[in-house]
Amino acid sequence: MNIEGKELSKIYGNGESRVVALDKVNLEITANDFISIIGPSGSGKSTLLHLLSGLDKPTSGSLTYNGKDIYSFTDRELSAFRRQRIGFIFQQFNLLPVLTAKENIIMPLLLDKKQPDDTYLKQLTDLLGISDRLSHLPHELSGGQQQRVAIARALIAQPDIIFADEPTGNLDSKSGSEVIEIMKDIWRKMGKTLVIITHDSAIARMADRQFVIIDGVLREVKQDEILL
Repeated sequence: MNIEGKELSKIYGNGESRVVALDKVNLEITANDFISIIGPSGSGKSTLLHLLSGLDKPTSGSLTYNGKDIYSFTDRELSAFRRQRIGFIFQQFNLLPVLTAKENIIMPLLLDKKQPDDTYLKQLTDLLGISDRLSHLPHELSGGQQQRVAIARALIAQPDIIFADEPTGNLDSKSGSEVIEIMKDIWRKMGKTLVIITHDSAIARMADRQFVIIDGVLREVKQDEILL
């Protein structure tokens, strides 16, 4: 999948209250990219992720997936596109408390009236180290285990790309490091395209392509360049 954002801008308010959250960003993402986008709080990194993934629409600019403008989709078409082609991992785990880990994982498939591939589900949960936790409710899991369940949910529909917004933000340093290593394994072993939004320079440096965003302006940096 080839994703191309051109001149993406997001502006809130008018006059003196006008805020430019994102300023004419250009970004191309190709298959099997591992990209990190680092920036301080309020820099526009989450806004950029929301635009790239179709969770929000820009004030101006375009976004195409394999040449198709996803902003031209109806709300229903866009919702289905996100469920089937894009995986999301957030700082908040967003697990439904009354569902088991397995039920949380397969929920995106059930919304599309599909049944899980048991072989793939086992491969996925084995890779994430949660095969023995599938019958547990979220409150019975550690923070790291809950995030692994959230990662499995993001991958269950076998999407082309994973967007992760501060995926270790609610975890201690040990659990956070484990989650990032798992995501690297997913990128290497499953061939997924991965985009991570972070404020942690150590995480950002793990990516093959690294970007910095400040005041809504995005730029790519070299591997040896010092990040924030």
